[in-house]
Amino acid sequence: MPSRQAIGTAGTTESTETASHAALVSEVKKEVQEQIAADMGLLRVNLLRERRSSFVELYSYDKAGKTHYGTAGYLGQGYFITVKHAVVALNGEDGAPASPIQSVKVVYKGDEILARVVDTGDAKSEVHSGDWAIIRTRDIDLPALRVDMAFGFEFADPVFRLGNDYSRGIILSTGYVGQRTDNGLVTCLIDGHPGVSGGGVLDQHGDLVGIPIGRLEGDYRFSFLLPLRAEMLRKVPGYLQST
Repeated sequence: MPSRQAIGTAGTTESTETASHAALVSEVKKEVQEQIAADMGLLRVNLLRERRSSFVELYSYDKAGKTHYGTAGYLGQGYFITVKHAVVALNGEDGAPASPIQSVKVVYKGDEILARVVDTGDAKSEVHSGDWAIIRTRDIDLPALRVDMAFGFEFADPVFRLGNDYSRGIILSTGYVGQRTDNGLVTCLIDGHPGVSGGGVLDQHGDLVGIPIGRLEGDYRFSFLLPLRAEMLRKVPGYLQST
């Protein structure tokens, strides 16, 4: 049986040519992996983690003393996009007027900071194409979302939803587009738990393409999404010009 040869423990460095080749191979592997992920409709984990920091928990308090919760996505300069029914009292299912909202706050670095409503859609009830709102706080240190209003929401398009599930913090869910509805919404099999309304619907590039606004009664997976459109950003200074 041959004896094992003793070797030294000194390290060596690669030649410039070898190091360059290794870097090229690494870059090619990365591009291939990203292409495979894109082909499969996946989004890189690190990008999802980055996008998570653009969403905050939202809380509103009505005149009757009731607390409501949802999600808001950061657009920059203190502006957030969310759903109207989280910040404005809309009529209930029976048509009865809801208790007026007295204050709206978002959670930033563990603290609630006051926000004001600066624009809303024309919804008179929940799960409506006008069920959106823009709110504003002071300018805060969060990464602004990049929007894409050209996303087609074609059948089976993969989407990623970030929202304040059950008021337990921002949580991720994934799904695939179903179909467009007659009232301008999009259906999707994606978690629609209480609190995710106003959160983000992202495409596979990490761009904001819509907001979750509701679900089918009795089914937490059959959700309704609201595609972004220019009208929603009309009160956000410079935002449309920069996207």
